[in-house]
Amino acid sequence: MDISRFFPPRSWLERNKPLGRLIVAATVMIVTACTSSSPKMSDMPVNVQGYTSEEYKIGVGDEIRIEVWGDDRLSIAVPVRPDGKISMSLIGDVMAAGFSTESLSESITGQLSEYIRNPQVSVIVTNPSSSDFQQRIRVTGAVNSPQSVPYRKGMTVLDLVLLAGGPNEFAVSNNSKLYRKSEGEIKVYPIYLDDILKAGKLESNYMLVPSDIVTVPERSF
Repeated sequence: MDISRFFPPRSWLERNKPLGRLIVAATVMIVTACTSSSPKMSDMPVNVQGYTSEEYKIGVGDEIRIEVWGDDRLSIAVPVRPDGKISMSLIGDVMAAGFSTESLSESITGQLSEYIRNPQVSVIVTNPSSSDFQQRIRVTGAVNSPQSVPYRKGMTVLDLVLLAGGPNEFAVSNNSKLYRKSEGEIKVYPIYLDDILKAGKLESNYMLVPSDIVTVPERSF
């Protein structure tokens, strides 16, 4: 882009050199900012290849296995009770809900240390049933069959919309939105669903992550 047309006449600049330099510098900054204000891919959600980077916390209903090395009598496989606890020999009830596997292992190790020397404890979540609804993605609004489905790695906006039977006859597809919880707040991204379905423009066919919500609005009558 030729920005020289925004400058004062050359003769004026020569007569007012100090002020002219300031005007030229300011003009370059303003024009550059204006020409770079269009949306960029960095403003869109990053394609996520994994489930989540957050540490998993054990919840009520999860099934866990606790291995105490060298002592099969203490090694158990149990569900987490509604009160958030499990029961073990020697130490009785242990709070498990809200702990990561590592922190629960440390807690059990500390309590067992009162009864046995240098216990080696590992904790494995064998069935994370408490996270079922945390690991779902949802599509609502003007689709033929609104859905709440388990998240699977690699799912995209298009996959979710097709599972919902596609937009219905009242949909304003290009006004669709993706709602995503990120860094403690809800962020909203535009989805140009009509462009995806009819023109093969996949820029807004975002990769999904657990808890994503896609909404397709209806037109007003």
